[in-house]
Formats: sequence, C-alpha cells, structure tokens
Amino acid sequence: MPLKPKQRPATYADIEALPPHIVGEVLFGVLHTHPLPAPRYARAAGRLHAELNSPFDRGRGSSGGWVILIEPEIQLGDFIIVPDIAGWRRERMPRLPDTASIHLAPHWVCELLSPSTARLDRTDKLAAYARFEVGYVWLADPIARTLEVLVLTGSKYLIAATFKDAEPVTAPPFEAHTFPLDVLWPD
Repeated sequence: MPLKPKQRPATYADIEALPPHIVGEVLFGVLHTHPLPAPRYARAAGRLHAELNSPFDRGRGSSGGWVILIEPEIQLGDFIIVPDIAGWRRERMPRLPDTASIHLAPHWVCELLSPSTARLDRTDKLAAYARFEVGYVWLADPIARTLEVLVLTGSKYLIAATFKDAEPVTAPPFEAHTFPLDVLWPD
C-alpha cells in the first residue's frame, strides 16, 4: 500500500487565499475554515462586547484597563487564531498595533459556540489558548443559552462558573461588573 504524502503545515498564505466571506485559522499546522458568523452569533458577540467595553475598555463605572476587540486576528508563531472576542490588559497592550494581526496573546477570550465551530473551539483552540497562557476563556452558547467560564490553572482549564438563561453573570476576569446572561440572546 503506498504511503500517503505528508501535507505541508498551513501558513498565512493559505489564509490570504481564502474568499472574503470565510474565516481562516491555523492551529497546530492545520488550516480550519468556517463562514462568517450567522446573525444570532454576531448579535451575541456585539452585545457581550457592549456589556464589557463600557466599564472595562472605556472605564465607565469601573476602572477601565482593558482593550476589548471583536474578531481580532491573533498571530502567535505559526498559530493564527480569530476568537469571537478577545481582551488584553492595557498595561500589556497600551496602544493598538498598526498591523492587521496582533502578535500578543490576549488575557481573555470568548468563543460563541455554533454548530460549525463548537468542536474546534472546545479542542484545538482551547489547547492553543492554554499553550499561549490565555488566563480566561468564556464559552457562550446562544442556542443552549449558557456561558461556561474557564480559568487556566497550570496548563489546563478548569470550569470556574456556569450560567444559564437570565442568571446574573459575575465572572473572572470581569467580576466588577454584573449583567444578566439573557442580554446576549436574540429576542
């Protein structure tokens, strides 16, 4: 039986070759693609960003001290990751870079779980986030109407909290702000 030829690791050139309506990521040398978020997921991302941006990025009613971005392209070595939302503490990212890609691991990310991304978000992306020491990962599911809060402990994530439906969310690293979870879901 002939040997299967070894595939070359995916690169940024593979990302650049994708059509504009496709999001591409490179995790552990493999190119992963998915369509742009459906309206349900885009709305949840926008609402969560609005909920956290005002107190933590803009400093309204809280200390500020964060840079929070929707769908930033993060390039860390050979990894190219596009979380749904990511946040960096300002002391580590005092100014936004002028480049399209950010070459600095975030402190916090939120992934909105969809049928096309949930498996990747819970496996390879989570492993990549742990590898680059992202301290907090939130997994929000607009269909199940849940939020899982994961905290990096050593090299593994532990579940710090879970929320469902309209429960009030007070979770690391944003404990200074509480919001009802159902603000994220479509009406």
